[in-house]
Amino acid sequence: MSSGLRAGVELGGTKTIAVIGRGQDILERVAVPTTTPDETLGAVADQLRIWQRQYQPEALGIASFGPIALGARHGVRGHMLPTPKAGWSGADILGVLSGAMPGPVALHTDVTAAALAEQRWGAARGLEDLVYITVGTGVGMGIIAGGRPVTGRMHPEAGHLRVPRLPGDSFAGVCLFHGDCLEGLASGPAIAARAGMTADVLPQDHPAWLPVADALAEGITSLMLTLACERIVVGGGVGLGRPHLLSMVRARIAGKLGGYLPSLGDAEIGAMIVPAALGNDAGPLGALALADIALADGVVVPA
Repeated sequence: MSSGLRAGVELGGTKTIAVIGRGQDILERVAVPTTTPDETLGAVADQLRIWQRQYQPEALGIASFGPIALGARHGVRGHMLPTPKAGWSGADILGVLSGAMPGPVALHTDVTAAALAEQRWGAARGLEDLVYITVGTGVGMGIIAGGRPVTGRMHPEAGHLRVPRLPGDSFAGVCLFHGDCLEGLASGPAIAARAGMTADVLPQDHPAWLPVADALAEGITSLMLTLACERIVVGGGVGLGRPHLLSMVRARIAGKLGGYLPSLGDAEIGAMIVPAALGNDAGPLGALALADIALADGVVVPA
């Protein structure tokens, strides 16, 4: 008889969370700082071994910051690809963590895991086609199509889409790779660089919010036209922490569409582009959802 128990790991840029749970119920959680791969992965692996002896979970889900190789064609499977986070390029995420807990394991990005969690238990419950956007330290996107995470040559990196700029906007952007891509224009560090203060203290009427909202509206419009998704869920420290930003983004969508999708009025846009419902639990719950996929498919990676 199945116990329903799953283990999950959300590997974040500053903090890593390991959980044991059943469905949406998290029974235990342990958080450790994300320092070096040896320290962080070693501490999490030790915790997984403890839970393996105590609970015997049936599968493991790993939700990691990226970029990460999800399959052999993407690089060395389960290893971190070149990343700005010092010391983590090439780190063997899958090998260390799966070695601590035998059984099926699935690996995907933290934003894709959050998308799965919002689909199962949150703001997109019951829908099969959605995008989860996190706006915080970076801008990341997880895409679910037909109820499954999208993985092509690698995981989606739509946060690095180049978007049109407002006329006269000369802000260079902060992305190390592209400068003025979506992440370079609308992330927390971009807001701080543009305004001279962080997003959490920036007044709602500050002019720096307009180009941020416009960039996000451009990116979301592209997603709507490309993916025809049923819902776009917005989370992250900036995305959820400053609700007026989402209102500004929604208000600009119709103009970006230019009347091309006349069925999308203000009410429909408001119902389609929504705040995340699971808050900080989206990542850990998404890792448990990945474990469900691993058990159902009997897979290692990709999910």
